Amino acid sequence: MGKDVDLLKKTGLTKAKALDMLQQMWEIRMFEDTVYDLLGKNLIRGASHLYAGQEAVAVGAMSTLREDDLITSTHRGHGHCHARGAVLNTTDEERQTHYNKMMAELCGRSTGYCKGRGGSMHIADVEHGNLGATGIVGGNIPVATGAALAQKLQGTGRVVLCFFGDGASNTGNFHESLNLASLWKLPVVYIIENNLYGMSVPVSCSTCTPAIATRGAAYNIPFDIVDGMDVLAVREAVGRAIEHARSGNGPFLLECQTYRWYGHSRSDPRAYRTKEEEAEWKQRDPIPNFAALLVAEGVATEEEIDAIEAKVKGEIQVATDFALSSPLPPAEELELYVYAPSFWTDADVAHEKALRERVRNGGPGVKKVRYWEALRDAMREEMLRDPQVFLMGEDIGLYGGAYGATRGLFDEFGPERVRDTPISEATIGGSAVGAAMCGMRPVAEIMYVDFTPLAMDQIANQGAKNRYMFGGKTKVPMVIRTEGGAGRGIAAHHSQSLESLWTHFPGIYVVMPSTPYDAKGLLKAAIRDDNPVMFIEHKMLYGIEGFVPEEDYIIPFGVADVKREGSDVTVVTYSQMVHRSLKAAEKLAEEGIDVEVIDLRTLKPLDMETIAASVKKTGRVVGVTEAYRVNSFISELAARIQEELFDWLDAPIVRVTGADAPVPMSESLENAMVPSVDAIIAGIRKVL
Repeated sequence: MGKDVDLLKKTGLTKAKALDMLQQMWEIRMFEDTVYDLLGKNLIRGASHLYAGQEAVAVGAMSTLREDDLITSTHRGHGHCHARGAVLNTTDEERQTHYNKMMAELCGRSTGYCKGRGGSMHIADVEHGNLGATGIVGGNIPVATGAALAQKLQGTGRVVLCFFGDGASNTGNFHESLNLASLWKLPVVYIIENNLYGMSVPVSCSTCTPAIATRGAAYNIPFDIVDGMDVLAVREAVGRAIEHARSGNGPFLLECQTYRWYGHSRSDPRAYRTKEEEAEWKQRDPIPNFAALLVAEGVATEEEIDAIEAKVKGEIQVATDFALSSPLPPAEELELYVYAPSFWTDADVAHEKALRERVRNGGPGVKKVRYWEALRDAMREEMLRDPQVFLMGEDIGLYGGAYGATRGLFDEFGPERVRDTPISEATIGGSAVGAAMCGMRPVAEIMYVDFTPLAMDQIANQGAKNRYMFGGKTKVPMVIRTEGGAGRGIAAHHSQSLESLWTHFPGIYVVMPSTPYDAKGLLKAAIRDDNPVMFIEHKMLYGIEGFVPEEDYIIPFGVADVKREGSDVTVVTYSQMVHRSLKAAEKLAEEGIDVEVIDLRTLKPLDMETIAASVKKTGRVVGVTEAYRVNSFISELAARIQEELFDWLDAPIVRVTGADAPVPMSESLENAMVPSVDAIIAGIRKVL
């Protein structure tokens, strides 16, 4: 034991600190044992992945952090949440409150950290720099990378610890994030908790390298491997890694070799492990071994050790009683915290309506610009107004973006605020989430909407659900700029209209402007909004011209624009189809048919009030979209109108949509794919 004694002396720990680390490990173990029992009694519902056995990693790592440092966690995140909160809550009363909130969250109670909305796999103590756990393996790695990017941009000197298991090291998130963090020298320490099994598959059957940490070499990231059952060894290794990252040297990859006492979840019989293997690892139990070391070193007596264990039993019992006696969240609060409050007022809505009319008629104080220029000017103005706004994406820098929308911004703001990224859609999306959670306002470009499914987990599961899962304690003010639509002969992987994918997810807004005026005002509003926004442009609109005000302005979300008033038929549409619908309306006007054209501008939030007023006037509705017919947003809109306005309808709703076929390259086929002016006219005739 001599080597361990030497290691203890080298740490410079006080007696109080050493005993506190032992207490924290005991707290995690007893907390997890209690959770196991509550799961068996169905007092905790759903899946819960226990941290017992791995206590030395969380406690050793957290003991090295500054108060303002940050962490991200995993589906096995109780230990991380527990240890981080224990370090920052120093009095017995504060700690008891911390444990109470943790247990209440696992029990789905309103007194939990996330008010019962996150549960075991999404626990987050946001106030103490815990940016949350994720139920998706590797889902937190890009988020941590973005959080580290925010620290670098803000110059805070803070470091982010990113915990994940051995299984996550096989995901694309891992490799994309390490590459980006190394390129940008971000202050993040990636900690692999290698407990030998993903769910049931052993590391030897899922990982091609003998030690996972050696993968750091491929990304020019220093790495180390440490005994994850030794709390002092973890403390020392994490301390060195943090110093490396905090000094501006970039990321560090640390592998902690450890073992989980329980199976992947409570229902796991652990048939893939032998009893001999489990017994061997339990001989290395970090809690009794550390306690024995403290006694052997003369730091503590057996009586003091026993007193700590007894104290912890009482704490966990109090936490359990608190949780089980706490109320469940009321059903009427089901949709609370899905969105952060909007910043605009009724006065802003009224002002924009008046401004819109002035712009439409080319009144005083306006100028004519192209669509792409309107987008560029919006980003430029917001970057000048708010230093927290920055751009990131593929080819947005010197190249100026695939469609020129960021042209000139790199020269004006430089590579720190206009950041070219690797081709890594998941990490672009996830880094935007992490940066936004830490106070930045990223505008991330994903070159084509066809590519956004590559980032769907990060944007939809991390960004869009983040605020809700964490009980309304976070906000994610990020914009994902992308473009969609057909017309350039670039075929099925670069021409789709996938907006309905994004309207499906709660927690994210979807914006689709049709004019330069709308593009500029809506993008400025999106950048200022505290919610994730999917901002979809159309590739065939970048060159169109239109008037925009010379003054600073925003367009509030959820406010449709009646682009043409009429009395016979209501056409509801958005993006490029607005222009084709207006042409169709003008042609029909020659026959005396008066068509009203509504440009939704934002699909979510949706302005049903404007739609309802029009439907009550005309009694006939045609929905027009370039998207595939099946499950298009227009289909959802038709259902809403049917449910809410049925008594006002004089004819069935007609949908004019794209064909249910991949977008072809050939001009004749592509033209047939997308609704033409004649197709819209034919659709309108069906309701007359």
